Amino acid sequence: MKPALFFLFMLFSTFGMGQKVFSVDYEYRADVKVYVVDAEYRADLLVYKVKSEYQAGQNDGKWFFVSSEYQAKKKVFFTDAEYRADLKIYFVDSEYRAGWKNSSKKHLLY
Repeated sequence: MKPALFFLFMLFSTFGMGQKVFSVDYEYRADVKVYVVDAEYRADLLVYKVKSEYQAGQNDGKWFFVSSEYQAKKKVFFTDAEYRADLKIYFVDSEYRAGWKNSSKKHLLY
């Protein structure tokens, strides 16, 4: 019985800790300021937008955008100037391409 409970706990805790992101309207409300670059080689993180919450990764670039701020693990603000950003991202079209290119910035999304 105990192994089954442990398994269920681990299963549900994994679902709850995915990279759920909410885009805020004001810079001061964000945990991280993000700039979307126009080329993959300029990015710190390659991001793939997943279609459902359970597909969200564990700080591996697979983001699920939630509709409410309270559901998010991280609140991001998309800035229009690269120099104002904490993190530069590039959106990729394949899940397998998502991931960190500059792992020194990983702490920003923990």
